[in-house]
Amino acid sequence: MAKRHPLLRALKNLLLLILLFFVGVFFYAYSTGGDLRVISLLGSDGVGVIRIEGTIDNSREAIQNIKSFAETNGIKAVVLRIDSPGGAVAPTQEIYEEIGKLKKKKPVIASLGSMATSGGYYIASACHQIVANPGTLTGSIGVIMELGNVEDLMRKVGVRGYSIKSGPHKDIGSPLRPLSPDGRAILQSLVDNVHGQFVSAVASGRGMTVEKIRQLADGRVYSGQQAKDLGLVDVLGNIEDAIELAAKRGGIEGTPQVIYSRSDEERWWEKLFFSFFGRRLWRNETWGFRYEWSPAWIR
Repeated sequence: MAKRHPLLRALKNLLLLILLFFVGVFFYAYSTGGDLRVISLLGSDGVGVIRIEGTIDNSREAIQNIKSFAETNGIKAVVLRIDSPGGAVAPTQEIYEEIGKLKKKKPVIASLGSMATSGGYYIASACHQIVANPGTLTGSIGVIMELGNVEDLMRKVGVRGYSIKSGPHKDIGSPLRPLSPDGRAILQSLVDNVHGQFVSAVASGRGMTVEKIRQLADGRVYSGQQAKDLGLVDVLGNIEDAIELAAKRGGIEGTPQVIYSRSDEERWWEKLFFSFFGRRLWRNETWGFRYEWSPAWIR
C-alpha cells in the first residue's frame, strides 16, 4: 500500500486546523453573544457604524449598540449615521446621554444623511464632530406639541363627552373641550422648558454659548452648507468621509475595517448558520411633545 505524501498529509492537517479554528470562533460567538467579542479576540481594529433611522420613538436598540461598541476593544472609533426627522423627547435624551458616556472612551463622529432634524440633530450635537452633505436637511431646533379639538364635530353627530377628573387641569389638552387660557399657558410653559433643555444640550455638545444657539433655535431648517456656516456642522462630506475622520481620530492607519451595529448588518455567523431566523422588531408608540420635523413634501 502506497504511503501518503508528507506534503498532502501536512495540507490536510492545515485544513483541519483552519476548520477547527472557524468552528471554534463560531461557537465562541454563539456562546458569548456575538461577533463584537470575536473582533476583540482576533485583535482587529475598526470603526463601528451605528445607524439611527426614522422617527426616534425608542432608545433601547441604539443604547444597546452604543454600549456594545464602547465595550469592544477592537472598535477604536464610532460613527453615528443619522437619517431622522426627530421623535419623542425622552428616547432622544437617553441616546444623547449614552453618546456622552461613549465620548469619554472613544471618538464619536456624526454623519448626517438626507435628514437629521430636531431630535436627529439633538443626538448629532453630542458627538465630537458632525459631518453633513451640503444638501442635508438639519437644524429645526425646537419642540412641538400638537393637540386637536373635535367638540364641534361631536356636536354635529349628536355625541357628548364627559371628563370626571381630580383636578381642574387633569384633562388639559382634551379634544372634548376648548383649550382654556390657563391650560394654554401651562402647556406653553412646559414646551418652553423642554425647548430650553434642547438648547442647553446643543450648546454643551457643540461648545457654543446658550445665547448663540437660542438665536438659531427658532425651529427653522438649514441645509448642510448653511449649518456649517453657522457652526452647527463641522465638515461637509459623506459617510465615507466621516468614517475616515473617525479612523484618524481613533489612531487607525490605512483603510479602516468597518463594523456595522447588530441592527444594521446581521452577524456573519447568523448569516452562515441561522439565515432562516427573522429579525425581531421593536416598536413603541409615544404620545406627547416631540423633537420632530416632517413636512408633507418630504414624505
